[in-house]
Amino acid sequence: MADSPAISKPTEAEREKIKDVKTPPSTTVPPLTKPHRHVVSAQVQDVLTLLLVFRFLNAIILRTFFQPDEYFQALEPAWNMAFGDKSGAWLTWEWQYQLRSSLHPAIFGVAYKAAHWILSAIFPPALETAALEILPKIIQSVFAALGDFYTWRLATSIFGDESNVPWTALWMTVLNPWQWYCSTRTFSNSLETTLTIAALYYWPWDLLQDAKSNKQAKGNVNSLRISLILAAVAVLLRPTNLLIWLGVLTLAVTRLTLDGHSPIKPSTITVLAREIIICGSAVLAVSLVSDRLYFGFWTFPPYKWLYFNISQSLAVFYGHMPWHYYLSQGIPLLTTTFLPFALVGLYKATSSSKTLTVLQSNILKTLSFAVLSMVATLSVISHKEVRFIYPLLPILHILAAPYVFKFFTVPAAAPPTTTTTTATTATTAATTDPVTLRHKISLANLLSLNLLLAIYLSLFHQPAAISVVSFLRTEFERIHPNSLSLDSFPSDQGHPQKKELFALFLTPCHSTPWRSHLAYPALRARALTCEPPLYTAPGSREREEYKDEADRFYLPSSSSSDGEGGYGVEFLRDEMWGGGLTSGGGGYDSGGKGGGEEIPRYIVGFEGVEDVLRNFFEGDEKGRQMGVQLKKVWEGWNGAFNEDWRRSGKLVVWDTGVYETVEREERRYFQ
Repeated sequence: MADSPAISKPTEAEREKIKDVKTPPSTTVPPLTKPHRHVVSAQVQDVLTLLLVFRFLNAIILRTFFQPDEYFQALEPAWNMAFGDKSGAWLTWEWQYQLRSSLHPAIFGVAYKAAHWILSAIFPPALETAALEILPKIIQSVFAALGDFYTWRLATSIFGDESNVPWTALWMTVLNPWQWYCSTRTFSNSLETTLTIAALYYWPWDLLQDAKSNKQAKGNVNSLRISLILAAVAVLLRPTNLLIWLGVLTLAVTRLTLDGHSPIKPSTITVLAREIIICGSAVLAVSLVSDRLYFGFWTFPPYKWLYFNISQSLAVFYGHMPWHYYLSQGIPLLTTTFLPFALVGLYKATSSSKTLTVLQSNILKTLSFAVLSMVATLSVISHKEVRFIYPLLPILHILAAPYVFKFFTVPAAAPPTTTTTTATTATTAATTDPVTLRHKISLANLLSLNLLLAIYLSLFHQPAAISVVSFLRTEFERIHPNSLSLDSFPSDQGHPQKKELFALFLTPCHSTPWRSHLAYPALRARALTCEPPLYTAPGSREREEYKDEADRFYLPSSSSSDGEGGYGVEFLRDEMWGGGLTSGGGGYDSGGKGGGEEIPRYIVGFEGVEDVLRNFFEGDEKGRQMGVQLKKVWEGWNGAFNEDWRRSGKLVVWDTGVYETVEREERRYFQ
């Protein structure tokens, strides 16, 4: 294990002072003894091993689509790093304008490259691509397990080895459906969450103790450096993470709302400033070099991120939420059934408690302040997503854990119905004394609801977005068995595969994974785009009237060919297959140079698009001339509901019927 965090455990005198809960005497309660250090070390290793196995299973079972950033801000640039610019990876505008740090996708890019070097020598292409699809899940499962592990370890540092509260925090993070749904996804927010809770564990919390206490602050520079390095990486990945650390530093230095007298001396401030500069500069240097190698020139993504999203207000283009979004939706979605306990924990942490030591109380106050200040600041920004406050979830688990334990247990020596203790004794009673469960029906209902949410979200909510690209890849392997290389795209213009657009996605942009699942660069695919209005001024008429390609496809039309209240036919006729346009009227083409008249082998869309396609190919003069005979060849259930009407219903694949001779041409080509 790495260096332990710089935090002092309560003294025996403090333990006696806070144990004011009166329980009936009982000879059955064993005396409290501190576990031997070797026992504790073995226990820590066992917990970490179990968490690694648990999150590995979590990652393998998870088979649904959540949000595009899981793929387009991590795996697509990673695929580009591993297999090159001609691999067909879809790099969104954020990567073209250097808004994102290359550190996060570099983790997966290196893994892709190493795995390809090994697997390509052992397995056939179909097995290799299947393994590469799973590889990021396995890597992320390790990060997810470490996030759970450090949640438990930080809770142990705060409440002590002899407390049951850390175990409650561990069970909360394991049983949280949001954690099951998101922690093993390759979001930068998921890695940010792990980095944040690990950095908080290594942070020197002794800075918050009372200078008049008998304990002396135990400086641990190595622990501080680990904390600062982890925090710096988190900030580079997501600049908003800085808000958490500003909150922690503000209370440590100013001691606002904290109890006791500050032990911080001028020399302490000097050491803190020195280490922040050294560690921050080291991480920044690594990031700059990584970005220089990836982008090909010197750039600073955090600045670009702030410029485009804040100064140019482009984040609003992806959604505008009310100011109370994080309060009314964000925190409830993160904590789900633990919400009442999280709210109690946040409230109780803002005031001093006689049942806690000064150091414990101050740590909880600081964590609560970090949560409240980050939520308040992000609430001012128009574009909001639950993922943006995801790093706060482990903190919420720790704050809520004492009250979850208090509510569902009672000391074993007392009658199960005894409720004489008050909420303020939550942490006092949470020692390793034997306890008995109570409110068992409520607990069973809570756990059952969490289990049902986890099962539905991981298996049944938007699974077709994942399975459709697997279907397309296996179809490509069947139809073009001689084009299954990950290293190159066919360069011979006589190659029949060069002439074929394999799939056209008429869906809201980024509705499915892309090259990380399609794999083969010869599998050319095209999709509608949703680039923001980069060169329009905030508040301008051009900005307000701007419609991206996906918007134009779904724009209601007054044309009779679209039908009453219909959409899409005008777009297909005038843009997608409007003579002289390339790449489908500006749509993303993952390889080759398609013309305006290029027709795909397969069209992918949600079932509501079928009427649009038939109105165009059967009812429009230009559509009839294209000779397309739609045939449904695959469909997948995509969940019981979807908040976006454009994604409602099943996801369907239609064969256009225009490539019946391609297989024969390819066989002749390779003979």
